[in-house]
Amino acid sequence: MIDLVALDATVLTNFALVNRPDLIGRLWAGIAVTTSATMGEYQAGVVSRQFPENCWVDLPTIALSMEEIELAARLSSSLGEGERTCIALAKSRGGSLATDDLAARRTARQFGIPITGTLGILVACVRRGLLSRPEANQLFTWMVAEGYHSPVDSLDDLLK
Repeated sequence: MIDLVALDATVLTNFALVNRPDLIGRLWAGIAVTTSATMGEYQAGVVSRQFPENCWVDLPTIALSMEEIELAARLSSSLGEGERTCIALAKSRGGSLATDDLAARRTARQFGIPITGTLGILVACVRRGLLSRPEANQLFTWMVAEGYHSPVDSLDDLLK
């Protein structure tokens, strides 16, 4: 069982832009977390791109240990600080990573960290009865309209 799911800014952004941060809390109550660096990246989007400001106030922001800070610092500088800190947190604490960033996913795989992203979260919400298939597809469509770059055209293929 996973004790922690570290969410990076790509996932926070996608669910905020469709006004559904509640899905994260309902899917991963008590284990969904993020880092200060990730929240800083998200807050920069609040200022520059008008992301919803207060939608993640209930998401715990975890302080990294010195060991986690050192691990994050050793990761590739091609990753953002939010991705690096979420990977370090997931690695150190035996958690998983929720990201849509390809480089972050590759790095997490190298550490054996379980990975999901926006699509996986939407599929999990359907499978757990938090969303119907049409509701999930509608949210997916809205996310794409807001700029989410998806490798699929619909969730239907993933929900077979």
